[in-house]
Amino acid sequence: MNITVIGGANFDISAQLYNNFIAADSNPGHVSLGHGGVARNIAHNLCLLGHKVRFMTLFGGDIFGSLMHDSCKLIGMDLSLSDTIKNERSGMYLCINNHSGDMIAAVADTGIIDHLTPEYLQHHLGEINKSDIIVADTNLHEHTLQFLLDNSLAPVFVDAVSTTKAWRIANALRNSKFARLHTLKLNLKEALAVTESQTVEEAEQKLREWGVEHIYITMSSEGVYCNDGTVFPALPIAEVVNTTGAGDAFLAGVVHAFAIGIPFPQNAQYGLMAARATLLTPAAVNPEIANILL
Repeated sequence: MNITVIGGANFDISAQLYNNFIAADSNPGHVSLGHGGVARNIAHNLCLLGHKVRFMTLFGGDIFGSLMHDSCKLIGMDLSLSDTIKNERSGMYLCINNHSGDMIAAVADTGIIDHLTPEYLQHHLGEINKSDIIVADTNLHEHTLQFLLDNSLAPVFVDAVSTTKAWRIANALRNSKFARLHTLKLNLKEALAVTESQTVEEAEQKLREWGVEHIYITMSSEGVYCNDGTVFPALPIAEVVNTTGAGDAFLAGVVHAFAIGIPFPQNAQYGLMAARATLLTPAAVNPEIANILL
């Protein structure tokens, strides 16, 4: 399958605490550097799973952008739709995880992706529409997401990213000419916030009314809720090392399953396997994911 992934690429700074978090104090821990971004992580996973992946993103004109660009090329991503903006800084992501690997707080500096405008996509629309599948994250501006919904010929899969940015796909759907989206993946907090709902069932109903065909609402240890009412339980795991990237891996697993012909909602099981693989590693992507899913 030819898959185009559109969205953010960040340089990640991750801190893992050794003990319980103490506010307004210096906490002992381990700090690591890496390459991330929701769309980049999804593209990375899909490359490892054997797909031809074109990644559309923007790199800053700093050392971080250069490192991320070279890393994406080394992984095997086609960067012909990407660009470097020399006078902009690269996307950066800073997160603090507790001693169990769960996020306490994070800051995402992704302003460079605002330059992925509808005009930028229009310039590359012919190539985008050669794709079998299109994946996007909500680091994209809502106008860019709307353009994608209105002009894409292939099925579009979207990751909601965060409670703050999930509103972008909601607004894009409301303003879209066709108001349709093949697949949307959100976590429970994002789903409840963006639909102003009290229950997962209510959130799912509103999302369907907005035009989303396939909905996956991940619920951490409680598994994933699909919009046909199926709930797949979370897979057992001995010890969570790091939660960063697990949601990105889930959507990559769903996309991979769709690409090889696994129907909805059974493809959610591939997403759960991919997420568990990521929870087992300190990095945002588990390099062994192909051995787990293939």
